[in-house]
Amino acid sequence: MKRGDIDGILPFLAVVEAGSFRAAASQLGVSPSAVSQAVKALEGRLGVPLLTRTTRSLGLTEAGAQFAARCRPALAELGDALEGVRDFGEEPTGLLRINAPRIAWPVVLAPILEPFRRAHPKVEVEVFLDDGIADIAADGFDAGIRLGQLVQEDMVSRALTPTSRMAVVASPDYLARNGTPRRPADLAQHACLNFRRPTRKTLYHWRFIEDGRELRLPVEGGLIFNDSTAKLDAARAGLGLAYEIEPIVREDVEAGQLIHVLQPYLPEIPGFHIYFPSRSQVMLKLRAFIDFAVDALRRD
Repeated sequence: MKRGDIDGILPFLAVVEAGSFRAAASQLGVSPSAVSQAVKALEGRLGVPLLTRTTRSLGLTEAGAQFAARCRPALAELGDALEGVRDFGEEPTGLLRINAPRIAWPVVLAPILEPFRRAHPKVEVEVFLDDGIADIAADGFDAGIRLGQLVQEDMVSRALTPTSRMAVVASPDYLARNGTPRRPADLAQHACLNFRRPTRKTLYHWRFIEDGRELRLPVEGGLIFNDSTAKLDAARAGLGLAYEIEPIVREDVEAGQLIHVLQPYLPEIPGFHIYFPSRSQVMLKLRAFIDFAVDALRRD
């Protein structure tokens, strides 16, 4: 590889991520014409077009899509190496990008972000809430947060919260009108608030343990959500039963807005874990965040 071979790759990826030469130029702090010339020079050296350009749109060619997919993790690895070198003898600093599901926000992130920022004011934290399973390396995140069983095997992970249980909850008004289910099979006579998986596009089956056997029950109720916050709003409004991890509903139960049902049948689940690629050096900003989060959440 010649020294000039990598010229233009950063502008090219900036255009792909930003969606336009002008937006990429703004991110890089250069002119749009400089970005355009750098990308054209890269295409010239490679001998293939990477972008399709019209007066109204900008897209990737097949070669461009493949090239971008392979360059992103390599560039992220290079960024990690640079950050790792800067870490020596320095305090935590820079942008820390974290990918997490929405349900992790009230349990894991909301309680610690403000005190973490006070402790480490030079670390800027970007939180990207995403109920899908992201490729954190390819998408440029420093770390992800997921329930333990959802962390990929090739990742390094550390537990942030202890093991908890699933919960089925409903409002006092709903139970007064419709009665209380005593066994999982009773859910067939109740309105259950469904959740559609963002990755598989299927409806989530409610999981129970009965007579030592695991049950995965499809439920019905006329309402389907892709967001836990909206689903619990509906439960508080008396629209049906909701299935969720217990820490998410704890405050509502303590406040009397929701009531637990079917508790003897609900399984335990691993707590939330923070994870990152095993090949990556743990940067000082990430190490500081992990240590702070583990200490704060376990103390709580």
